[in-house]
Amino acid sequence: MELRTLLHEILEEVRPLQQQGQVAQYIPPLALVPRSKLGLAVVTLDGEVHAVGDAEEPFSTQSISKVFTLTLAFQQLGEELWQRVGREPSGTAFNSLVQLESERGIPRNPFINAGAHVVDDIVLSRYAEPRTALLDFVRCRAANGAIADVAAVAEAERETGFRNAALANFLKSFGNLERTVDEVLAYYFFHCSLAMSCVDLARSFAFLAHRGICPWTRERLLTPSQTKRINALLLTCGTYDAAGDFAYEVGIPAKSGVGGGIVGIIPDRLAIAVWSPALNAKGNSLAGTAALERFTTRSGLSVF
Repeated sequence: MELRTLLHEILEEVRPLQQQGQVAQYIPPLALVPRSKLGLAVVTLDGEVHAVGDAEEPFSTQSISKVFTLTLAFQQLGEELWQRVGREPSGTAFNSLVQLESERGIPRNPFINAGAHVVDDIVLSRYAEPRTALLDFVRCRAANGAIADVAAVAEAERETGFRNAALANFLKSFGNLERTVDEVLAYYFFHCSLAMSCVDLARSFAFLAHRGICPWTRERLLTPSQTKRINALLLTCGTYDAAGDFAYEVGIPAKSGVGGGIVGIIPDRLAIAVWSPALNAKGNSLAGTAALERFTTRSGLSVF
């Protein structure tokens, strides 16, 4: 079956699921996004783009952006990074405070919020212009110079970010932040507010499907070993505390965000991104997860 035809069929099959789940309510701008939005995009390593539905409409990336900051930090520190953040699934909510206190300020992995704060601290300490560094990175990877943050989303996150503030203060109290809490939080809210489309996200993740080399620029961003490690973390930690179920059902490394996006990779083949704002109980796109399960099952493409 032709790939675009398959994507169209999947999109229509999962549309009824958009009435289930709940659009994120705790960040006011996200609560206003219509649950009717639905997009799906596949980008192959030779540059082919297959996009259906609302795949070219930008939306709030939220936690998906943690993959970009992790890449920047890993480029700078290499394996030294893991002295400050772990590599294990958390088994708890992405904004849990209890685990961080009991484990004395070392977050379980870089994709829960506490881990992302440590990664952000590294980026802030290692780049002279950390916001510019991140924007340049994603714009180049996605081949879209118009990608930008959305100030209204960042401000809404700041106004409602009490748990993030608590996490950052815990980290600071245990000596695992070098910069101020306010600096770390501001950078976190900034990158979570990036607006990207499914096409942007699939293109920007393609280097992870290509052993660390950006297919469009031929630039090596990570070593093959580093790429393998990030992909392993995506598989085991990328979809909050539902990573086991997601791996069982979908079978690819992926990162989700509460904006309703999920983006994943199939090594040496492609990157795929889906957007549907209504979330399941674990904070992952409900229809989006179903779409990815159908794609890997029908195409026969997964890491298993």
